Amino acid sequence: MAQTIVADPHVGRESGTQSQLAGAHAWWVWILSVAFVVFLFSVQTGYAIVSGNVQKDVGLSVTQVATIAATYTWVFALFQFYGGALLDQLGSRKVLPISIALVVLGVFVFANAKSFEMLLLSQAILAIGSCTGFVGAGYIGGQWFGMAKFSFMFGLVQVVAALTSAVSQNAIEIALRQTDWRSLFNYVAIGGVVLFVLGAVFIKNPAPVVSTSTGGVFGFLATVTRSLADVAKIGHVWMASIIGALLFGVLLSLGVVWAPKLLMVRGATESAAALGASMLWLGLAVGSAIVPWWSDRIRARKRPIVYGALVQAAALAVLVYVPDLGRGADLALCFIFGFANASHMLAFSTAADVVEPRQIGTSAAIVNGIMFIVGGLAISRPGARVDRAIELGIERGTLDLVQYAAVPLLAACGVAFLLSLAMKETYPAPAAKT
Repeated sequence: MAQTIVADPHVGRESGTQSQLAGAHAWWVWILSVAFVVFLFSVQTGYAIVSGNVQKDVGLSVTQVATIAATYTWVFALFQFYGGALLDQLGSRKVLPISIALVVLGVFVFANAKSFEMLLLSQAILAIGSCTGFVGAGYIGGQWFGMAKFSFMFGLVQVVAALTSAVSQNAIEIALRQTDWRSLFNYVAIGGVVLFVLGAVFIKNPAPVVSTSTGGVFGFLATVTRSLADVAKIGHVWMASIIGALLFGVLLSLGVVWAPKLLMVRGATESAAALGASMLWLGLAVGSAIVPWWSDRIRARKRPIVYGALVQAAALAVLVYVPDLGRGADLALCFIFGFANASHMLAFSTAADVVEPRQIGTSAAIVNGIMFIVGGLAISRPGARVDRAIELGIERGTLDLVQYAAVPLLAACGVAFLLSLAMKETYPAPAAKT
């Protein structure tokens, strides 16, 4: 999953050589920032595994379970618009340790929540802290390794994040055999305290950060808002945002809440269903390493997005409508879905193609924010349809119920495919030879 990245284009020019920047201390700071990504992604994707336990323990409806997950997404979408700019203005030392502390606090509140309202509060706290997690790891890569290696280091962060989502679900499933979900997340929060201490001591920029905004907080917000408004005037940025949001929203819905439930209806055990959900993220990890490379190789944005949207829709349709394929086929379809979903990353690329270089971070912020807003809707809508289906007399635990609930997700895939057919090609033309 791609996120907004803001990095100083002048890093490495004022002091030290690139080799000095990319030394042992640089790798240690980067590892800590990526450890924060691993920590928050494990917590976020783990909700898909423990949601059933939380539902029984607190006494929640299916709609409330989905709303809790969607709350994280909506709050994250709102605050992440400013996450990259906050790092750019204040630097990693003043931002990332506070972000880690907020995530740790959110995990503690989640683990000890006794009501629906407290669970909602925990997700809001987690989301505010998380909004500079992925972006922070990218920012650290640009600061400590220079812009020449920025894309490479950012790619490493993306792969680690997707692999974390794949592995953490199975790890949580195993851990739940030994302890209850509340104890597990309290242990996770204690581990986060250790990460906070290390981050507070070691995370920093290679050189002091000087803010360019004036007028205090209001001046900072005004500067960022003006940049957002300028990019928002470009129509293709909205086209890219909507396509990417529809594709990513379906993945987020399945990966965070609905994939394990779908696979269990198809006959999988709880552990097999957790494995299937993790295959979505594993497919995304592999696809994230290949699809953007392929886009550059064939010098096209549109074709990979069209193919990705089509394959994603087909894989989901088979899972929803074709029964009795067997465990192996179901797992393969989850992997294929995740791999094809990596095409949503090209929404960032095609949006960046049509803006000025100084606006690339802002275009990514718009795309990413819309992705998570739509993701929140994609998480919540199947839950609402499950409740409605039960009212209509559709039996629980049946493929008929799955098919009724999955209509919004299948519709999102279909609309994304149609819009990708209509979008223009934006891959930059080769520079003219002189």
